[in-house]
Amino acid sequence: MSAPVLDAGEISDFLREVFPGAMDHFTIDAVGDMTARVRMLFSEQRLRPGGTISGPSLMTLADTGVWVALLAQIGRVALSVTSHLDIDFLRKADPGDVIGEVRLLKVGRKLAVGTVTMFSEHDPRPVAHASVTYAIPSGHQPA
Repeated sequence: MSAPVLDAGEISDFLREVFPGAMDHFTIDAVGDMTARVRMLFSEQRLRPGGTISGPSLMTLADTGVWVALLAQIGRVALSVTSHLDIDFLRKADPGDVIGEVRLLKVGRKLAVGTVTMFSEHDPRPVAHASVTYAIPSGHQPA
């Protein structure tokens, strides 16, 4: 692939348009060539018993992060959808923002595959790692 076709602000605006409310929970720190850095904003609602960020919240970050990185590469294609998500939980995610470092491994005509390593905002040790595959609609035309 080449340089991103959408920057972080353009992706944020697009997601607000096609998925109202989604960007209330995330910020896009950066997008690059086949990469993204997405931050899931802390909320008490994300905590599970024991005071750790819940697994479903981390899965949401992984899914959103790969979608952001993919949109940066292919443009405004709202109908790309998750077809597979696999996650390993590595350690407790303490309360606070969680950062997802995304790397797209492949963007093809029909599928995109990426990985996301997630970190608590003040701890460099990963809390989770995910592999995510997105299906890209046939003959997609960026919006």
